[in-house]
Amino acid sequence: MENSSMDNELIIQRFSEINKMAMAKFERCAGISPSRLEILRELYHSEEITQRALQKKINIDHAAVTRHLKQLEDNGMIIRRKNPEDQRFTFVQLSEEGKRKVSAYCEEKQRFISSLLKGFSQKENEVLLQMLTRLQQNIEEI
Repeated sequence: MENSSMDNELIIQRFSEINKMAMAKFERCAGISPSRLEILRELYHSEEITQRALQKKINIDHAAVTRHLKQLEDNGMIIRRKNPEDQRFTFVQLSEEGKRKVSAYCEEKQRFISSLLKGFSQKENEVLLQMLTRLQQNIEEI
């Protein structure tokens, strides 16, 4: 039997509320937003990358990437430089300070995830992942 439309609305509302709460709590615990951490992790795995390629890899809009990179640069976490052969492109890389902090942020993320999923069995984690994957696929098909 299908869920009632009221139940379906509550599911989506609850999902949205959980996402907002989790992102806010993560930022307070780790001291960095999930988006910035994703940028830093991508840079950690790339020696140097263009800002445009970084934007595509992490799938956020140009303005958001620029804003995040500006703040990360102001905090000494990254280094940006124009491509000397084509000034339209900007290269981005982690600074030494950024390299040091990424591993600490990633450790904090793992602690946060462990706390978030505390009390879930391995089977429950697998079922939850399957359901979320199906939800993501449904969203992509819309």
